[in-house]
Amino acid sequence: MLHLDSSQDDFAARLDALLAFETAQDPTVDQGVAAICADVQHRGDAAVVEYTNRFDRLSARTMADLTLSRDELAAAHARLPGAQRQALEAAAARVRRYHEHQRLESWSYTEEDGTLLGQQVTALDRVGIYVPGGKAAYPSSVLMNALPAKVAGVGEIIMVVPTPGGERNDLVLAAAYLAGVDRVFTVGGAQAVAALAYGTETVPQVDKITGPGNAWVAAAKRRVFGVVGIDMVAGPSEILVICDGETDPDWIAMDLFSQAEHDEIAQAILLSPSRDFIGRVEASMARLIETMPRRDIIVASLSGRGALIQVRDLEEACEIANRIAPEHLELSVAEPGAWLPKLRHAGAIFLGRFTSESLGDYCAGPNHVLPTSRTARFASPLGVYDFQKRTSLIRVSAAGAATLGPIASTLAHGEGLTAHARAAELRLPSADT
Repeated sequence: MLHLDSSQDDFAARLDALLAFETAQDPTVDQGVAAICADVQHRGDAAVVEYTNRFDRLSARTMADLTLSRDELAAAHARLPGAQRQALEAAAARVRRYHEHQRLESWSYTEEDGTLLGQQVTALDRVGIYVPGGKAAYPSSVLMNALPAKVAGVGEIIMVVPTPGGERNDLVLAAAYLAGVDRVFTVGGAQAVAALAYGTETVPQVDKITGPGNAWVAAAKRRVFGVVGIDMVAGPSEILVICDGETDPDWIAMDLFSQAEHDEIAQAILLSPSRDFIGRVEASMARLIETMPRRDIIVASLSGRGALIQVRDLEEACEIANRIAPEHLELSVAEPGAWLPKLRHAGAIFLGRFTSESLGDYCAGPNHVLPTSRTARFASPLGVYDFQKRTSLIRVSAAGAATLGPIASTLAHGEGLTAHARAAELRLPSADT
């Protein structure tokens, strides 16, 4: 794990090197995805079945073998042990309640001359959500993608989830049931993204695709963008912790582990003004790592993209945090609210010592689909607004046309667009009829 001190002459360069992440597509992956997408677009269901059998070790004959009904989702929900079912229901209720506050509403206003201007907000007709199903199962991803769409009023939600070796996860299917997913197809990879984007005989074409996936899924989402909308192309998981040195070092060590265990290229960083505290966190990590089932992944992540950084003070920590623009930012200090105004760039900010990032992943309420790879400088978490669109409303009165017409005419002539100008001029009171 990298040790840095903000007072070092080469600190900025070393920090930039740590943050650097190669986002360029692997040409082999890109070529493979292009072929799969083209094949699905051309052959539809047959291609989806063929690739799914090949990559997920299945023996499906038709798409009917890869389709789950609402009754099957309900049965998965009923099979859950009581504690799991209650936890899933509680998480779903909290996520739904939070996102209900995000719903955009239509609005308009009328000017003195009777001209009406406004905005109409409507939900997307149909969306597709991609849920990973390879190394692990992610029911939380189902809730975080489907519930905002449901709250937004999306007409139909289609879910795709790979089931390698035919393994179906009841938690994932139960989450789909609770979130109101309409149809589920047990397919994944580039073929699932292509099927959602282009439509097949069985899979309906959607308007937008959301949800994380591996490099093939990310490449496929890039490729189909424009045919459909996408949420983002997510990079590796990230956590940055700012700590004043007064939090239990075991807590901070485990918080860093919580993101490092996602992937060998996940990023985990601690900023603290206390050299002694950094040493205690490092000692906790050395002791606790032996208890981690995903030890090898955590070690690889921390070795490649982890850092313990000593800063001059919390003010500087906030400045560095803004430069990093992390996906998750824990503000583990005595008075987190006092520092919040200084933090401009982060996907989600976790305030106080008891607010572990993992609570946000599962049940706090805000969405866990967050901008990564420094895109928090300009991007936001997934939300209800991602499943709504805005249409401008303009109704010009006769009096309004008399006011606006000369303005439009003058500007249109200035741009050399005579028909634009004449269309406005014909509606003026003095125009020849």
